[in-house]
Amino acid sequence: MPSRWDSVKVNGEAMRCYVSVPEGSGPFPAVVVIQHAGGVDEFVRSMSDRLAGAHFLAVAPDLYHREDRNSSDDPLTRMGRLRDATIIADVNAAIGHVKGLPEAQADRIGITGYCMGGRVTYLMAAQNADLTAAVVCWGGNIMMPWGDGPAPFALTDQIACPVLGLFGEEDPNPNSADVAKLDAELSKLGKVHEFHSYSGAGHAFMNEGRPSYRAVAADDAWTKTVAWFDKHLRA
Repeated sequence: MPSRWDSVKVNGEAMRCYVSVPEGSGPFPAVVVIQHAGGVDEFVRSMSDRLAGAHFLAVAPDLYHREDRNSSDDPLTRMGRLRDATIIADVNAAIGHVKGLPEAQADRIGITGYCMGGRVTYLMAAQNADLTAAVVCWGGNIMMPWGDGPAPFALTDQIACPVLGLFGEEDPNPNSADVAKLDAELSKLGKVHEFHSYSGAGHAFMNEGRPSYRAVAADDAWTKTVAWFDKHLRA
């Protein structure tokens, strides 16, 4: 699949977005792919490419675009500087960019993300009504705000699109109690959702580059992801 880096303006600043385009003639349903702590790295780009292989236009915004690219800070330190207000602005800008792309179906936009990206996915499902489906992959810290404002969990009543959640039973963040709390809140509020937790799997179980990778769980989670977006973005 052809891929490129687009530049998107956010409050006058340039933000890079990795764009992976399906082969064939579009326009295609689109998925905004939210990074994990490592940024828009090889894993995130590979997942974007896989989505393009499943005939979704994938766009992954670089949420670290305000950072010094020459910084030697580790990923968790960089992640710790992120704030919800700027995250929302960045992802809204990426969604706006998708809506203007000739390769994209402007009314068929989903979102997914991994680790902190799963948290951002949950947050944005409550913040942008243009999203028509969400897939949260082991999103931690959903009960905590980053900076001023409410935590994503506190915004659950504003979620307006179907949510798929994919988790590892051995993950400490989110742990099984966190997942149960999210599930209960979504159910109480009548939000369309499905949660799946995998035994023997922990955090980042879909990342082939890590010891945490679990092939059986990863394959099933990928199948469920594509099916979810097929169901809610192609209808």
